[in-house]
Amino acid sequence: MTTQTDQNGTSSLTRQGSHQWVMTLEKPGRASGSWYGVYTPPADATRHDVFKVLKSGIEAENPELAGATVVFFALEPNQL
Repeated sequence: MTTQTDQNGTSSLTRQGSHQWVMTLEKPGRASGSWYGVYTPPADATRHDVFKVLKSGIEAENPELAGATVVFFALEPNQL
């Protein structure tokens, strides 16, 4: 894998995050939504660790979705 660096020596993956994610949550008949972003997990993190961090962050910002059903979750390396 190659990464581009800027004039300060910062790689594009460092600025953007090593992984891109998408998550859709739903409480049928009450609330739903989709979120996306980039994230760089700690070196020893598992996919499930990242899932829990992202879901809890969404729920913290959207209390009406606490305990919502996950309709969709994707986590992929942020590279082409």
